[in-house]
Amino acid sequence: MSERTSWKNEPLGQVANLIMGQSPESNFYSDEEIGLPFLQGCAEFGSRFPTHAVYCSQPKKVAPKNSILFSVRAPVGRLNIADRDYIIGRGLAAIIGTRVNQRYLEQFLKFQEANFRSASQGSTFEAINSSELSKWSIEAPSGRLEQSKIVEILSTVDQAIEQTEALIAKQQRIKTGLMQDLLTRGIDENGDLRSEETHEFKDSPLGRIPVEWNIQNIDSISDFVTSGARGWAKYYSDEGAAFLRIGNLTRDHINLRFDDTVFVRPPVRAEGLRTLVVPGDVLISVTADLGMIGVIPEGFGEGYVNQHIALVRITDPEVDQRFVGWFLQSRAGQSQFERHNESGAKAGLNLPTIRSLLVASPPLDEQNHITKVLDANTEMISRLQAELNKQSHLKAALMQDLLTGKVSVVPLLTDAEGGA
Repeated sequence: MSERTSWKNEPLGQVANLIMGQSPESNFYSDEEIGLPFLQGCAEFGSRFPTHAVYCSQPKKVAPKNSILFSVRAPVGRLNIADRDYIIGRGLAAIIGTRVNQRYLEQFLKFQEANFRSASQGSTFEAINSSELSKWSIEAPSGRLEQSKIVEILSTVDQAIEQTEALIAKQQRIKTGLMQDLLTRGIDENGDLRSEETHEFKDSPLGRIPVEWNIQNIDSISDFVTSGARGWAKYYSDEGAAFLRIGNLTRDHINLRFDDTVFVRPPVRAEGLRTLVVPGDVLISVTADLGMIGVIPEGFGEGYVNQHIALVRITDPEVDQRFVGWFLQSRAGQSQFERHNESGAKAGLNLPTIRSLLVASPPLDEQNHITKVLDANTEMISRLQAELNKQSHLKAALMQDLLTGKVSVVPLLTDAEGGA
């Protein structure tokens, strides 16, 4: 039992073989499958395995299959696993555990990533050399069974994280397709997606659209278009009304982000009232990252926009404000922002330009239907992202507990042996 509970700290070079990368001469590189795939650095890393671009016919340093690929240049400490033999350049090292479980070593090096990053900073070029890497302290339980149990626990969480990431990626692909289909073809009275083979379409300034749709500009469906106030930094406060900035908008959806919200206690005067938001207001970024869209939700409370955001108050009773938000977020909407910024000058849109933006206008019940479908997809992605955050926090906590010996897995080994 003591073998399982004792821990030791040893230099990486004593518990693993290290292979520092060395780039072959460039004339040996090729896009053809001649030789082995070549990796220069972590820019070619995927979620777990690398994605090489070229092959090389003259190996100098080879990372064998299943070795840990470790980035020794900025960002130092990034990891991937070799799913086959690779030739590695100077930006990488290959690590193969000898006196420690290979997958335990992978988890421990991941746990140390922030420490590697800190240790490599302070010079003009962020990097870690072979001597520093070889001396890096590896903390591990002496018993291989204990190492394996730690790997089993952490790998279970890793698998859950990978599954959630795959679901998020799937839903994001679905959303891209939904936006393209619903916001260009729409849904007919039977709930079916229209097509030109089964429905009538017509030409419009925004391309081909169903004959049931109209095209309107922002000015014709709103009675109020403005931008936020300048010089409100002096009104910043620890609490009070939300002061909405570009950081509160995103290209992922039309809901607001609140992870970086500033609060203000605004002046009681016309300037404050002019920039006060109400539910249904459509917000558009008009400087820097043009065309990010947000829609003020019901029950939002008191909030104001800054000078980098245009506020559009839609009052046409036949227009769903969230539909307008989704349409401006779509390819047809975003292409208008791109055209208005083709000059290459400093990014910025004035209010007349915002008023001239075109939006499709299906019948109101169809707008509502499209909005509900896109909102439901967004809610699904948000739930999955919240689950991913929980899993990531769980993984971080488990690494802190298990890879330092703070929490022992020995009772789990005892239970397993008893059950056997």
